[in-house]
Amino acid sequence: MVAQLLLGLSILVGLHEMGHLLAAKLFGMRVEKFSIGFPPKIAGFKWKETEYSIGAIPLGGFVKISGMVDESLDSEQMSAEPQPWEFRSKPAWQRLIVMLGGILVNVITGIIIFVFLVYSKGETYFSRDQVIEHGIVAYDIGEQIGLQDGDKILNINGTPYESLNDLSSGDALLSSGGYYTIERNGERMQIAIPHGFINSFSNEESMSNFINIRFPFAVLDTSPNSAAKDAGLQKGDKILAVNGAETYYFDELQAVLSENKGEKVAITLEREGQELITDVAVSEEGTIGIAVQNLLEPVRKKYSLAQSIPLGTERAFSIVIINARAMGKMFTGEVSTKNVSGPIGMAKIYGSTWDWTKFWSITGLISMILAFMNLLPIPALDGGHVMFLLYEMISGRSPSDRFLENAQKVGMVLLLAIMVFAIGNDILKLFTGT
Repeated sequence: MVAQLLLGLSILVGLHEMGHLLAAKLFGMRVEKFSIGFPPKIAGFKWKETEYSIGAIPLGGFVKISGMVDESLDSEQMSAEPQPWEFRSKPAWQRLIVMLGGILVNVITGIIIFVFLVYSKGETYFSRDQVIEHGIVAYDIGEQIGLQDGDKILNINGTPYESLNDLSSGDALLSSGGYYTIERNGERMQIAIPHGFINSFSNEESMSNFINIRFPFAVLDTSPNSAAKDAGLQKGDKILAVNGAETYYFDELQAVLSENKGEKVAITLEREGQELITDVAVSEEGTIGIAVQNLLEPVRKKYSLAQSIPLGTERAFSIVIINARAMGKMFTGEVSTKNVSGPIGMAKIYGSTWDWTKFWSITGLISMILAFMNLLPIPALDGGHVMFLLYEMISGRSPSDRFLENAQKVGMVLLLAIMVFAIGNDILKLFTGT
């Protein structure tokens, strides 16, 4: 987890700050420092007028541009006469581009990552048609809103969807007055998406506790010394029924075994076109000692580069839109502030195993979120500088250095408070398991 988080953040922070640096140098501004991570410095070198370094606190980075009111609060430099190479001596439009440089690079990075993932991996998913044909398995969170095993979900908010993943997407969970249209035992009905339902999905584990597609199955393997092995079950066997109850889907097998804990059951199975019946002892946990193979083939799509560019771009910007909607609903109380996560939460999203596809997916997601968060009009963030520069460009008057220094202090306190709150949430989740 830690290694992936550090690598992901180092890439994104380095590229973000490089965006500021390149834009500043393009317009002839002097960049004094470029750092990935915050002090104390653990390594670095100087090339021309810029000192490049790596800081010991890997939760951000910075560039120090001469003549700019920033987190260094260097009031002594600002009290001297402006020099031609300083930030403050340049036209407002150039300063605006410099401040947007990091955000633009994060957006471009996110888009490139998603385009590459779409092009190289394509898509693999269970389609709406498959969900309607086979129905769903409803786990705890799904049951809480009234979904049941076997329900066939037809639409979200009256609109057809494309894949199983859409049923738990941000668009669905953040919709106001949202609902699923389902078919149950031949009857159509609506299942409301409750107000604040997205708060039930506070971690990755909760996503797997919502719903899944029902799938037909076959025996993949039997555990050593298990009841299934003793009964002669083999790889490839299809379990058709238990005590006469049909078990076409794996959840049906689980249900009937759970009803017969500690007992012997008669299992009807198909092997090489023949039906066999064998008695198997069910454990007190409701298992017989088999691993199963999902026989339902997902839809697999491959895309050309020309197709991947618009699709990857759309996916990148959809992240920004969903986060903006979630933040708006956070102010209304519909989305809980407990969903705000810090570095520990980010590390948990990466997971404890190294999967490059997942790594780049999450890094692309974080890149787009960083761009969005940095654009917020909060002093000490790029968006705060952009806000003051737009005011200067529109009014023809620039805020005083004293005002900018005080705004920077307020912004830094606010950001520190947000960081403390986010880390506090992370620690609370570690102890509560939520």
